[in-house]
Amino acid sequence: MSVSQITTHILDTGSGRPAAGVAVVLYVRDGDKWLQVASGATDADGRIKDLGPERLDGGTYRLNFETGPYYAAQGVDTFFPEVDLSFTVSDAGEHYHVPLLLSPFAFSTYRGS
Repeated sequence: MSVSQITTHILDTGSGRPAAGVAVVLYVRDGDKWLQVASGATDADGRIKDLGPERLDGGTYRLNFETGPYYAAQGVDTFFPEVDLSFTVSDAGEHYHVPLLLSPFAFSTYRGS
């Protein structure tokens, strides 16, 4: 399996475990609208390695994480039913890893490797 140019993973910091089964959609900005590029769900290790094509054009992209259903399945209330992370792909040849650290009432992210 090849690895796409954009990958992600989610760590549920409240439980200290990967967040499996979270739906994620990748969008690209086209003027004033967002166009869907790809979608997937996190695996048992909380990762998506094949989200989208191997090469993307430069531009502004967004990952949408459907966190509400993940917490609902656990019977946990969350303040964030979804998380949107926008970022810029400036070098079409680079790999972009965008992790999400998640808890029911907070989240953070960073550019991973």
